[in-house]
Amino acid sequence: MSQVNQHVRFEPDEHPPLLMTLGAGVQGAMIIVGAVVLGVVIVMRVGDQSQSYTSWAVFAALLVSGSTTVLQAVRFWRFGSGHILIMGTSGAFLAACVAALANGGPALMASLIVASSLMQFLIGMKLSLTRRIFVPVVTGTVIMLIAATVMPIAFGLLDAVEPGQPVEGAMASAAVTLAITVGLVLRAPPSLRLWSPVIGIAAGTATAAVFGLYDTSVITEAAWIGAPFEEWPGLSLDIGANFWALLPAFAMVTAVGAIETLGDGVAIQRVSRRTPPAPDFRVAQGAINADGVGNLLSGLSGTVPNTTYSSSVAMVEITGVGARRVGVVIGLTFILFAFFPKITAILVAIPSPVAGAYMTVLIGLLFVQGMKIVINDGVDHRKAAIIGLAFWAGVGFTNAQIFGESLGDGFMSLLLENGMTGGAIVALIMVLFLELTSQRRKRIRLEGGTAGFTQLRDFLQDFAQRTHWSEDATGRLTLVGEEALSGLLTESDTDSDDDRKAMASIRMVGTSAELELVSGPSEGNLEDRLALLGESPEITDENELSYRLLRHYAASVRHSKYYGLDIVTVHVERAD
Repeated sequence: MSQVNQHVRFEPDEHPPLLMTLGAGVQGAMIIVGAVVLGVVIVMRVGDQSQSYTSWAVFAALLVSGSTTVLQAVRFWRFGSGHILIMGTSGAFLAACVAALANGGPALMASLIVASSLMQFLIGMKLSLTRRIFVPVVTGTVIMLIAATVMPIAFGLLDAVEPGQPVEGAMASAAVTLAITVGLVLRAPPSLRLWSPVIGIAAGTATAAVFGLYDTSVITEAAWIGAPFEEWPGLSLDIGANFWALLPAFAMVTAVGAIETLGDGVAIQRVSRRTPPAPDFRVAQGAINADGVGNLLSGLSGTVPNTTYSSSVAMVEITGVGARRVGVVIGLTFILFAFFPKITAILVAIPSPVAGAYMTVLIGLLFVQGMKIVINDGVDHRKAAIIGLAFWAGVGFTNAQIFGESLGDGFMSLLLENGMTGGAIVALIMVLFLELTSQRRKRIRLEGGTAGFTQLRDFLQDFAQRTHWSEDATGRLTLVGEEALSGLLTESDTDSDDDRKAMASIRMVGTSAELELVSGPSEGNLEDRLALLGESPEITDENELSYRLLRHYAASVRHSKYYGLDIVTVHVERAD
């Protein structure tokens, strides 16, 4: 039965009062702006970059994050989700960006970001084709490896002080930041929990100031209003061995970022509607495309790539305000902050131990997010082998414990010294091996109209005979296939079913048959129809009988809608 979310006060297309829109938008920007700026500062600090370049990178990050947050909200053509999805600096790129800065400086980093952003556009356009490659076991493992690769960097910042400064001050400020942030995460009410990083960083910075670790000269020297355009590092077209060695790491992180954005794009639909709909992957594709625009602009401007923040979902869920106008206000507030260097300097001056403590919490949660992805998908002996081997291979490459100096200083060393890349390669090889050696899918092209139903019936009966299904189970399989095809065609926005052709594929997955029907775009969604059946006990039209049969006889039904493509996947148990 479809549940109504009474907590939603304003859906994306609705218009809250002006003061509420401004208040929610500015508050959301204030909660997130610290993460946007700190992510850039940490990369530049670990990458040993100048203060002037750091100021430019922060300025550019705020501009890019603000403009893409607006794009996510307003949704232009296939770019943007049409929901509140806040864009900000991606922590997943930290290790890759630091490696690029160390091996070629800002110009190399910018070139790699621009090149890898093209992959994001490709994933956004062909999202349906990636569903068999970037499966949860791969993306979850890569996210855990990102955390394992970055966490040593965070630990290194915990006691990072200038010569002559007290190490005790670093320890105290880091401890205060950790204690308050974690305490609020564990015990604070949801409305206050969103502010936990801000409160923890403020307390840690105050502690650092007591020990003389907070350099206020950065703040006093910063102008109230201005823009450091003269500090733009430019873009290098000198593509050498370092570029090709580091490109796989950037491409993999970009792919993982796209999958994370996919999750955010699905989740934001659920919390923004009073009646949560079945996921519309066109919204997620728009979110990924906007993410690609952000990465492209980040590369062109020479700053760290950005991504959607999952805290956007929590913020909408807590406030009940999903109106896209709030997203526009958040984006414009970021852009406004960019032109007030004095405000951003307060964040730039945050001591390294405080930044390291904040980063420790953030990366720890990122690791758990990767765990949740793989666990929620279910872990059997095959997935366990992939996760275990890929993760520890990545850790081994990171610590130079696999082959070590045997790799030398060339291309392979640069490629594998980032454990995320090495572990991801291992995971992808194992997943592709499983896919290539699994039972092959039987496929058939279906004609439009009644001929297609006849083809599908014969196709399913032949499959059932080959896999030794009973007569009753065979009847159930063919019934589900026909009703799924009928439902898909009924949702069509064309004038006649004859205008739409489909492709069917089937294979055994355990004790059930997995039937997949692929066709052109349609208006409705089978999952929404099936959910609504629970609210209408009487059959109100002739099509509902088909939906009821499908709901009763299929073990599961999933309707995935993409731009230009609809995929209906049903599972039917073989047991009578």
